[in-house]
Amino acid sequence: MSLNLQEKILQAASELFYSQGIRATGVDAIAKAANTTKMSLYKYFSSKDELVLAFLRKRDEDFRIWFVDQVNGKADTPKTKLLAVFDVIDEWMVIPEFRGCAFINAAAEFPLEGNPVHQVSAEFYDHFRNYIAGLAKQCGSKSPESLALQLSLLVEGAIVSEQMKRHSGSAEQAKQAAMVLIESSLSPDIFTNPNEEQQ
Repeated sequence: MSLNLQEKILQAASELFYSQGIRATGVDAIAKAANTTKMSLYKYFSSKDELVLAFLRKRDEDFRIWFVDQVNGKADTPKTKLLAVFDVIDEWMVIPEFRGCAFINAAAEFPLEGNPVHQVSAEFYDHFRNYIAGLAKQCGSKSPESLALQLSLLVEGAIVSEQMKRHSGSAEQAKQAAMVLIESSLSPDIFTNPNEEQQ
């Protein structure tokens, strides 16, 4: 019973933090949405800050599990999975509840790098880039870390663009750019060492 209430509080907080913003959401509103009291809320979460971190950590875990599962369902090779990333992002961004990336939004609300909220948000994209780098390495990319950063930047840019203007087509455009980057990363170097040619 008590665990169910804790989960209910976290779920209510998560929905409000994502839809309305962290700073704009008060503890009173969370308690009301969870159909409980502030006293009960503070029994499970000692502060709003703790609740915010719990929200971000759970969203990190849930989103990554969901995301990888979606990608795996659309593609079966590392290269096609890299491109499927943008298809999954595209499908996620068209849902009515889309309000951008919770981690980009949180980092914007708490811009100081030393802030725990900012740190947890940055960790999400570290995990995301590691996932992309793993696929890039399996593809035989010449520089999987660089490719992962480039593709991550395309994803982040597409998300922000869609948040600014709905139905922007940003995911499809990002995918087109990703194709070029992936092919470039997989292609052999076109320049050879002049000394090698003379041997």
